[in-house]
Amino acid sequence: MFPFNPASPQSAAIANLFTTIAVVAALIFLIVSGSVLWAAVRFRRRPGAAEPPQSAGNLKLELTWTIIPILLLAVVALLTVRTMSAADPPHDNAGAAAVIVTGHQWWWAVDYPQANVHTANEIHLPAGERVLFALRSADVIHSFWLPTVARKMDMIPGTDHYLWIEVDEPGVYEGACAEFCGAQHAWMRLRLVVQSRPAYDQWLKDQAQIPAVPTTGDSGGGAQLFQTRTCVNCHAIAGTTADAHVGPDLTHFASRTTLAGGVLTNTPEHVARWLADPAAVKPGNHMPNLQLQQDEIRQLVAYLETLQ
Repeated sequence: MFPFNPASPQSAAIANLFTTIAVVAALIFLIVSGSVLWAAVRFRRRPGAAEPPQSAGNLKLELTWTIIPILLLAVVALLTVRTMSAADPPHDNAGAAAVIVTGHQWWWAVDYPQANVHTANEIHLPAGERVLFALRSADVIHSFWLPTVARKMDMIPGTDHYLWIEVDEPGVYEGACAEFCGAQHAWMRLRLVVQSRPAYDQWLKDQAQIPAVPTTGDSGGGAQLFQTRTCVNCHAIAGTTADAHVGPDLTHFASRTTLAGGVLTNTPEHVARWLADPAAVKPGNHMPNLQLQQDEIRQLVAYLETLQ
């Protein structure tokens, strides 16, 4: 619906309400403005005209312009309540959410607790199915927003908020943090990948697999470097001793399309650039510069590329 492009029943309900109110407001503006212009022309003072008759008021007219706005506001209120129910259907908070999204400065952790899958910055969902999300914050107030899919919802530290998401068609839908949360707020991007049910099931199955740890070549050297350098203090990779959750889980890092919260596309060249100097790519971020040598960067990139 112009100027919107709702991709879910929830966003369509919000777009429909906005359009309805905008049309009603435009009609009121035209009626009032037109009446003022007509009265200014019709009753303008003419040369030689006598003083017009004075009126103390018109009860019927005053009742009309009082009752009509009340009825309009009542209709808008009913439409708003109906839209609130459609955009944010009721849910049982005690029920386990299928997807848990946690906001960090400045990236998103995405967990599928029922499948024991952990990823970052990209959410995968099956098309045409309603999924319950739990939204959390690990540090400051963030706001989860997928403009064409769901309403904005704040993420408050220490509190879980719940949101239903249902997307009609497969595709990629962009989102972001909508609450200023620090230096790199603008680069706290989010990507929702909606797939057919078979494709989603395959993705979930692949993500649940533990990747093999290479032992030879540059990738083997990178695996060893990852374990001996400070990488393990912040990141987790299933099947290894790395089990920290300060930074994104990297178990299937190479399967993601972006890195650093959406700043770069996930290519070997961009991964090398990120490892060489994270602050130059995303100033103020919490990834330290490890002062890596070029051969160390090459080996780490080779290892990370195996994490499909």
